[in-house]
Amino acid sequence: MSFKIPHRAGFITALLAALIAATPAFAEATVNKGDNAWLMTSAVLVLLMTIPGLALFYGGLVRSKNMLSVLMHVFYTVCIGAILWVVYGYSLAFTGGSAYIGGFSKAFLAGVTPDSMAVTFSVGASVSEYAYLAFQLTFACITPALIVGAFAERMKFSALALFIPLWITFIYYPMAHMVWYWAGPDAIDAAAKALAAATDDAAKKTAQAALDEVLADAGQIFSWGALDFAGGTVVHINAGIAGLVGAIMIGKRTGFGKELMPPHSLVMTMIGGSLLWVGWFGFNAGSNLEATGVASLAIVNTFVATAGAALSWMFAEWMVKGKASLLGIVTGAIAGLVAVTPAAGFAGPMGSIVLGLVAGVVCLFFCSAVKNAFGYDDSLDVFGVHAVGGIVGAIGTGILVSPALGGTGVFDYVTGKVADYDFMTQIIAQCKAVLLTIAWSGIGSAILFFIVNLVVGLRVTVDKEREGLDLTEHGERAYNM
Repeated sequence: MSFKIPHRAGFITALLAALIAATPAFAEATVNKGDNAWLMTSAVLVLLMTIPGLALFYGGLVRSKNMLSVLMHVFYTVCIGAILWVVYGYSLAFTGGSAYIGGFSKAFLAGVTPDSMAVTFSVGASVSEYAYLAFQLTFACITPALIVGAFAERMKFSALALFIPLWITFIYYPMAHMVWYWAGPDAIDAAAKALAAATDDAAKKTAQAALDEVLADAGQIFSWGALDFAGGTVVHINAGIAGLVGAIMIGKRTGFGKELMPPHSLVMTMIGGSLLWVGWFGFNAGSNLEATGVASLAIVNTFVATAGAALSWMFAEWMVKGKASLLGIVTGAIAGLVAVTPAAGFAGPMGSIVLGLVAGVVCLFFCSAVKNAFGYDDSLDVFGVHAVGGIVGAIGTGILVSPALGGTGVFDYVTGKVADYDFMTQIIAQCKAVLLTIAWSGIGSAILFFIVNLVVGLRVTVDKEREGLDLTEHGERAYNM
């Protein structure tokens, strides 16, 4: 995934402007219509993942009396997420400011026009800024929507309506900035060329300072060198940890562990899960921002890692429980999609298969043995699938990016070539990213849940929960029988 060139004042701006004007070899940024078309298509595919995909996947997993409440939670989250993104979210996530959050220079989409451009991964190549911000908007919508599955069937709608905008603002936007914001390939390339062109010590010192400033203008996790192609940390670990915190703070469903709470429609869950897989091609391959070979690699990886995880979950469950279930194979597929998300444009297909096989078994273990051991009520296994799968994928990316394992390696824009792979350096960077995400989402989400509980209360009464949230919270029924 690529990110906006910052709007900063100072000598670096003047230096880069002068270099661009004076160097014929520096390609002027232009919008590629093919890349634009792919990015806009990908944005629509990610929306498909959320509504109807995620909504139906989650809706089928709850009891029939709570079906509409889950659909409402997901639909509301998409709507409020879209509005906040264009009001101030895009600006906070993708403009310069600090290593942890951007500024308000693009609040209310100030300066964004049909002619403005956003950079991609290639020097001199750009896409329309509206296409870029629309694509990123869908990520800001689906991430909080994932959380609602953890505390489904017992949270007040008023509590959710307050929590979601707070979480997006204080947890998601900073995480997106920390992981995905950087100066862009054009700025780094221009500064590197200025350094190479310097002929005396004074000029080299000035050019080196300019290059250092450009490299430092990045989110904290990006500056560590951590790799996250499409959102293993920003989306999945972030949402999964928030879901776990919410499930614990809100408490268990009435009758949890004593009453059967089977999914009311596995058919609907399978339809939703399948739509998630289809939409995920936009999620992963769209994150390349360009319709290049890397995008096609991400598509292949999204096929094979998903299939590998679905099969490993199914066979592991078959061996342990004696039956292979539809719920198991579909949930395993989602675990594979989660795990391959950060690795989609970095790992090779064979490595992605291995990643999927590992993720399926590990996520099954957390959704069954670990969940039962600790007794928390994560209704739809948001933590077990998204947080755990995201951690497996984030760390696995640091391994599978190695060219020796079929990975792409990490491109160095300063030297203009793939850098030498260093296992320990990359793994440390990935682990630091994972730990910071867990801490940021875990602590921040706990504070926000506490505030919401003080203001409106987190959960419905026992009587309302037993009657079902569809009627008590929304005055509707999913099915009339």
